[in-house]
Amino acid sequence: MEIITNTPEKLIIRMPVNEPLANSIRRSVSEVPSLAIDEVEIFKNDSALFDEMIAHRLGLIPLKTEKNMSEKTKIEFKLTKKGPATVYSGDLQGSGEVVHQNIPITILREDHKLELVATARLGTGREHAKHIPGLCFYRHLLEVKSSQEADKIVQNSKGIIKAEKKGGKWICDLNDSEVNTLTKKDKEAVKDSDEIIFVIESYGNMPAKEILTKAVQALEDNLDEFDKAIK
Repeated sequence: MEIITNTPEKLIIRMPVNEPLANSIRRSVSEVPSLAIDEVEIFKNDSALFDEMIAHRLGLIPLKTEKNMSEKTKIEFKLTKKGPATVYSGDLQGSGEVVHQNIPITILREDHKLELVATARLGTGREHAKHIPGLCFYRHLLEVKSSQEADKIVQNSKGIIKAEKKGGKWICDLNDSEVNTLTKKDKEAVKDSDEIIFVIESYGNMPAKEILTKAVQALEDNLDEFDKAIK
């Protein structure tokens, strides 16, 4: 296993193929608790959007999720703004932290006003997608048969890893267009290797590595529960 990228925004791991495990971790990301706006009380809304649409947009705004938060955690935000103006996520004021300040919510014309109170709580993606803290996906690295044309395409590719030559084959990460170019002339030119690239991209609620750690913990808890159920 090799860590290719490890930043708060993105974690990329190269590892020997184990698709059942990778897929189990991917699915477990939806069980990682994260903070999101769950209740909205709107006192004034002169914008062109219905109250329900405003509430929906507020729920999708990423909020910083701290390790000390629990199921009892409730954070209140207030928003008051008068037009003409664009209302942004950064206009939410409260004890919680909005990750991205410039997410547009709605537009207010002259003398129009938006006034509301929003309450955020912890939840998981099993309840609603707004609680999912990031994207998680994986794909195979490719094994490409060496040839004059293939060598040129592989060496100029801009995949996640630097192409590696192993005997008469390349281990690399090509895009769909490059794969199509190679397989048009030789259907056997490209095949999956025995390694995968596993990627977690955080929405900003928490670091990508923390998402992985909590997803693995959620998977372990589910396996323990399953083990007890069959005894």
